[in-house]
Amino acid sequence: MADLRFLDTILGEQQPPGVGEPGDGEALDAYSRVVVRVAELLSPSVANLRVWKRLGGRGRIEGGGSAVAVTPDGFLLTSAHVVTGTDRGLATFVDGRELDLEIVGTDPLSDLAVVRTSGSDLAPAVLGDAARLKVGQLVVAMGNPFGFAGSVTAGVVSALGRSLPTRVGSATRLVENVIQTDAALHPGNSGGALAESTGRLVGINTAVIGPGMGQGLGMAVPINDATRRIVAALMTEGRVRRAYLGIAGGPRPLPPRVAADVGRQRGIEIVEIVPGSPAAGAGLRSEDLLVEVDGVPVEGMDDLQRLMDGSAVGRRMPIRIYRDGRTLTLDITPVELSA
Repeated sequence: MADLRFLDTILGEQQPPGVGEPGDGEALDAYSRVVVRVAELLSPSVANLRVWKRLGGRGRIEGGGSAVAVTPDGFLLTSAHVVTGTDRGLATFVDGRELDLEIVGTDPLSDLAVVRTSGSDLAPAVLGDAARLKVGQLVVAMGNPFGFAGSVTAGVVSALGRSLPTRVGSATRLVENVIQTDAALHPGNSGGALAESTGRLVGINTAVIGPGMGQGLGMAVPINDATRRIVAALMTEGRVRRAYLGIAGGPRPLPPRVAADVGRQRGIEIVEIVPGSPAAGAGLRSEDLLVEVDGVPVEGMDDLQRLMDGSAVGRRMPIRIYRDGRTLTLDITPVELSA
């Protein structure tokens, strides 16, 4: 103790001239103030989910994740893989409330789900637009990794425009424009919030690349026009209807003459036709170049996916292709995708 007093005497409470005790404004730099502000805004909206899934006659298994309140009257947005197969769950908020939840709808092909609690005065997150994000932009993640409720991590948008493959039974789909971030994500963050610097929700954390080898590579389903429609469908109908053509393909540069004719540089090269599908019935073939569907230009599979929503099911539509040196117009009638 004497030694400590001696050090205090030598080193203790002296301050350089003109320097006083740091105030809040000095202790928190600009980066810290943004993260603190986002955490304060989001924390009432983010819930810790505990769910139970039946294992046949072998009882239940407990799982967990995160969710984000999107309406005051109890609707929460989360990841489909967190709640798929669940028959019982609880949502716990930072104010201590523990509320029963029910599954409203799940969409494994976008890895989004909507659940509802019995709460009537939740603090909903404000939805943003991931289409406005830029690589290098600050983002803040909040969730419940390993059950540690209310955990906050921060990082940047590492990349945009990633694709995340999803599969349910024989149905496959690419979730387009996925956000890649280096904000630390771990098991339990799934379904939690990814927000930009104003606190607006721009993504739902969905995947950690790895494990072990992929630390610092997290993925989030973006909040954009497409996902807003998915969320609205889940809230009102409990499911998402999608149209199905039965093709596999990818982007390919168009021959110069075709590019000049259609006014764009790329189309979709069809590499596979599913037997018995609408595409097979319409006469599409492998190596056809698809350039237009229902009057709308398509340059990649994401363009085609956007057109294949519920309104396209059962509706006859023209498609324009390039084959053997000439352009053709065929008619096709999509059917509903069964997951």
